Formats: sequence, C-alpha cells, structure tokens
Amino acid sequence: MSGPLVFACVDADTLGGIQQVTHTLAQGLAERGHEVHVVGLHRARDPFRYVGRPLYRRHVVNRSSRASRFEGARVRRLLTGIGPGFAVLTSPGVVTRLSGLLPARTRTIGQYHGSYQHARICSHLGSIRKHYGGLDQAVFLSEDDARLFAEHALLPNTWSLPNPLQAWPGARAELSAPRVLGVGRLAGVKRFDRLISAFAEAAAPPWELHLLGDGPEEPRLRAWARKEGVADRVVFRGRVPAAAMTREYLSASIVALSSEHEGLPLVLMEAAAHGLPSVAFDVSGGVRSIGGLLAPPGDVPALAGRLAALMGSADERRRLGAAARVRAETFRLESVLDRWEELFAHMTR
Repeated sequence: MSGPLVFACVDADTLGGIQQVTHTLAQGLAERGHEVHVVGLHRARDPFRYVGRPLYRRHVVNRSSRASRFEGARVRRLLTGIGPGFAVLTSPGVVTRLSGLLPARTRTIGQYHGSYQHARICSHLGSIRKHYGGLDQAVFLSEDDARLFAEHALLPNTWSLPNPLQAWPGARAELSAPRVLGVGRLAGVKRFDRLISAFAEAAAPPWELHLLGDGPEEPRLRAWARKEGVADRVVFRGRVPAAAMTREYLSASIVALSSEHEGLPLVLMEAAAHGLPSVAFDVSGGVRSIGGLLAPPGDVPALAGRLAALMGSADERRRLGAAARVRAETFRLESVLDRWEELFAHMTR
C-alpha cells in the first residue's frame, strides 16, 4: 500500500457496529505494518474503547459531540499533516462532510454498512447515487448489494468486502438444547414482536426463546409474549457481555433474526462461526451470504415454519450448522484483511 491509511467516522468511539468494524480493521492492518489512523469527526458522548493497545493513531476533530464551524479547517489541517494515501469514508455522512477536504492524490473508498433494500427506502440511496460514483471505490458488504448499487445507483466502481469477525471460536454448538436465541437491542427496528409471534406458532415445550439485549421495547415485548401465551418460555436475559457470548451460542440450537433491515449482521456471523444454524427474514445480500433458512421479509407465518423445521430435526440443525461454519470462514479476520490488501493493490495498479 502506498501512503498512510485513514478510516474516517462521524464519531469513532461510540458503541456500535461501524465503530467496532473500523477499530478491528485498523488494528489488524496496523499489525501487518501499515500506517493507520482512525479519525472521528466529533467526540462520542459515551466513548467506548475497542482495542486495549492500539497500534494505530486515533484523532478527534471536534472536542464536543456536535459539529463545529471550524470542523472543515481542522479536518483539512489534520489530513494534510497525515499526508496522501488511502481514505476510507465509513458512511454517506462522512463522504459528504469530507468532500473537498482530502489532500490531493488521496485514493478514496466509500463504505456503506447497510443493505440496498434499506438504502432505497431512506435518504441513503440518493446520497450514494450523488456522491459515491465520484470516489475511487465504493465498497458494500456483499456481492448482491454491490451488484444492486451498481445497477440502481449507476455506480461504475463497486466492490464487495464483508465485515470481519474479531475472533474464531474453537468449539462448536452441540445443537441439542431446546433453545432459540434472539440477540440485539430491544428496539423497534429489530421487530422482536414478530419473532415472539413466530416462536409462539412454531414451538411447543420444552423449547424456549432467549432474548439477549436491553432497550426501550422490553415492557411492550413482555406484554406481547403474554398475549401470545408464551410468557413462561420467552426469557429476557438483558445485556450479555461480549466475552460471554460464546457460552450463549454453545448453549443454543438456533439463532433467529427478525429485523426490518440489516446489512451484514454480526450475530449471524458469530452464530455461524459456532456452527449454529439461523432463521431470518431475507432483508439483504449480507443475510443471504451467511446462509440459513430465510423467510420473506415480514412474513411471520413463514418465519414460524422455518423455525418449526429446525426445531423438529436435529439432523437438519447439524447439516445447516456445519454449512454455516464453512461459510463463516469468509469472515475470519485474516481473510478479510487479505481482501482489503487486494483492494489497495487493485487501486494502485
């Protein structure tokens, strides 16, 4: 790679998926000898430290959590000091805010961490169509999403790169426990109400649904479980530390995802690495890339049918779990870092 590598985020230290991916990639590439910088355009309200001993440089442009009228000058000064190389702009908002501020001869990479299906129903598709074609490369999470953006946003420069897993588990789930996992913040977009309804339709005792996460929807979801007649078998576990998630995956037989939209869900990637089969709504190319049993988006009876099929067959769980683990090899950190270096080489040829 020629020159330093900058990852730029709106804020780089909030607890979130984009930030976790950014710091994981930054550390991995720095360990390979690259000069790497992570830039946050403003300070996070509640900073989270992803890497204990970072080998990369961290920068915050605005010391408050809001944009500043001095932001442009500060960004230009910081990036000029780092020098031209590669700039990874991690969201449409970063692409627009850094437009015109990057040093000459900087090679630009625009990431999008969502799906085409989500982008087309919000402002993101218009922003990507307007700004990403002028970058050197536009990077999406799956081949399906890259193809759809190329066709419908008229982008000539698409590339696909998955997010990485932070670690690879040594153990596999036995897939014998009568437990379904739902993992994520208990917020509206995750639509755990649909998962509870599907579980109620599909599952008889002793199967349980364990929801791992906290959030504002918990009271409503508890009431929904009572309404569906499964309050005694839907277990609200609260937030589980990342270090304890391996135990949770190994103690389950199915992971289920009922979100309105997803890009490349970390929970499905981690579950697949543990050999855990999944059931999900078919909401993105990223979800499809992981495999599992898919139901049409929002179709609760179909989701229930997919759950019932796995609950009723240990052989099918083992078959799909083994296939998921093979697919998950694609998301191993070393493999993803190799693909980033291939992208850098492609851009410098």
